[in-house]
Amino acid sequence: MPGPVRPRRRLKQPREQVMAAAMAAIAEHGLADLTIAGLGREVGMSSGHVLYYFGSKDELLLQTLEWSEEQLGVQRRSALSRAAGARERLDAFIDLYLPAGRRDPRWALWAEIWNRSQPGEDALRRQLELELVWHRDLVALVAEGISRGEFRPVDAERFAVRLRALLDGFGTHLVVGLPGSDRAEVLRHVAEFIDDTLTA
Repeated sequence: MPGPVRPRRRLKQPREQVMAAAMAAIAEHGLADLTIAGLGREVGMSSGHVLYYFGSKDELLLQTLEWSEEQLGVQRRSALSRAAGARERLDAFIDLYLPAGRRDPRWALWAEIWNRSQPGEDALRRQLELELVWHRDLVALVAEGISRGEFRPVDAERFAVRLRALLDGFGTHLVVGLPGSDRAEVLRHVAEFIDDTLTA
């Protein structure tokens, strides 16, 4: 039985408040229990009001992911623009890329949205755009490190594909809580890969 509806209040940025509530709910309970009605109660809105802003649960999830990635993008750009060596900035990039741990809400959203998308859908194009931002930043960073002699002269594009595949695999292990996988161990594996393939 649904709980009591919170008193309605005027929301300055209702869409953003719904997305923030969605991220908090995913972090606490996972995606299985996420409902439009529950989110509405969290922000003092009706289900119909939430759907007015997003249209469907699928669109709500995708916009929440885009919103989350926009926030993370600010952190990534800040890390990559620091006055530091390429390797230090690469380590910061990796730290931001990987999930914080089990049930990381951003990674849970990624997995759910990829699972729901069908080839040719606009949603899939929007997800690929989010992926490509990470990829382009990584390629540019590796190319910069090569030009400065900090990294070996490798194919930056090919290296970025391989590193992201490694991070995606380890990230999946972390977010599902695979026994024997912890973040510190994952970071050690990734550092070894970088040392073996990239470090000058």
